[in-house]
Amino acid sequence: MTTEKFVYVTYIATTPQKVWSALLEGDLTRQYWKHENVSDWRPGSSWELVADDAKRTMKHVGKVLEAIPNRRLVLTWGDVGQASEASKHSRVAMDLEMVGETVRLTVTHDELTPEMQVKITYGWPCVLSSLKSFLETGRPLEIFA
Repeated sequence: MTTEKFVYVTYIATTPQKVWSALLEGDLTRQYWKHENVSDWRPGSSWELVADDAKRTMKHVGKVLEAIPNRRLVLTWGDVGQASEASKHSRVAMDLEMVGETVRLTVTHDELTPEMQVKITYGWPCVLSSLKSFLETGRPLEIFA
């Protein structure tokens, strides 16, 4: 692991409850990400990022470290091929705060390997831009089409 981290901040004209739901509920994540987050979202539970395809291909895995509804979600994050190698997993924190009438969503992805840093530096901006568009307009970006 390195001490490198990736931080992405976006402001979304919606409520923390709607952002939280869009991050966790598969029927919503499939619409803007073409993937589904699968978990019961209790600290200590596992989670999986599963592609919305016929094969339901698992892409990433990890554990839920912290879940404060509508405020903070912290996960470990690993490639599916490294599911049993927790020491190779990175960490993602998603913090939601009200700023005026908008939600500031801050995603901090740290404890990165150089390979994972390359992947997420491209991935998170696409996912979070599509999330913002989806919540504000009802239409995701066609990035994942």
